[in-house]
Amino acid sequence: MLFKLESVKLDRGGEPVLKVLSARLPDGISAVVGPSGSGKSTMLRLLNRLSDPESGSVHFRGTDTRELDPLQLRRQVALVPQLPALLPGTVLENLRFAAGFTGAEPDPGELLNLAGLEASFADRDVKRLSVGEQQRAMLARAMATQPEVLLLDEPTSALDERTRDSIERTVAGLRRQLGTSIVIVTHDPAQAQRLADWVVKVDRGRLVREGPTREVLA
Repeated sequence: MLFKLESVKLDRGGEPVLKVLSARLPDGISAVVGPSGSGKSTMLRLLNRLSDPESGSVHFRGTDTRELDPLQLRRQVALVPQLPALLPGTVLENLRFAAGFTGAEPDPGELLNLAGLEASFADRDVKRLSVGEQQRAMLARAMATQPEVLLLDEPTSALDERTRDSIERTVAGLRRQLGTSIVIVTHDPAQAQRLADWVVKVDRGRLVREGPTREVLA
């Protein structure tokens, strides 16, 4: 099992966000589905130790994440946030920044191609990118660390339908070409049906149901 959460509890500002939540996420593409405020993004942040549970445990390939070095874990399990957060400068500078954590020189053409952008985007200032292009640049930057897992938090929520479909094809292509496992947070069950093999449905910080997509979202 890729990830396993056991009886996880987490409060924020004195309010419970996750309430004794247990869930499994296998290899492949999994979707965490639920309404706004259900704890989806909080759950995602637990997977690479951007947050730790107050009680319960999170396991990555059988090891409690609290036993793993956070920086090393984040190289293996890279998170792309809902809102693009590129560093000032060019796309290439962003790729080099991320690759620097591995000590390797990035191949910008390959990374941009995987993210659905032309190689010429390497020299483009991030301020000149559309929201969809920023999202793709964020994907390319995340891939620069050669992660085993990508965590995507509502990657298409601010995009029009055409750009959304294009990003979804890119996500599916990453799984197909590289074998990268992907966990995507979405409020849209239809998106989960299009992309995911496995669905974890949550509401108000609790697990509602989990299993193969065709069963959970039938």
